[in-house]
Amino acid sequence: MVLGSKEVKFMKKKSTRNLTEPMYYILLILTTPHHGYGIMQKVHIFTEGRVEIGAGTLYSLLSKFTAEKLIKIDTVGERKKTYVITEKGREVLEEEYQRLQRLVLDGDRILSGEKQS
Repeated sequence: MVLGSKEVKFMKKKSTRNLTEPMYYILLILTTPHHGYGIMQKVHIFTEGRVEIGAGTLYSLLSKFTAEKLIKIDTVGERKKTYVITEKGREVLEEEYQRLQRLVLDGDRILSGEKQS
């Protein structure tokens, strides 16, 4: 199947990027406003230490997410910026959540012995 320019442009608009665990948890935590260090703490607590995000990774992703308009700066304090997810960011987060649910359902079907076609 050959795609025309309209189809290619449409496909580019749709998010096809899979989020890494740190990306997913940062967006998830930012459904409420948090500052950088608070994000690291919250991810650690929420995942019971399974996911650790270092400062370099965190601030690199915050910068990237801000540039992509997935998050925005909510407040700027004396020494802290507080970030929060945007509507676009919530859409990306929800798409990833749906993708992960489909993966789990596929795994459940196969691991429970359901016949494969």
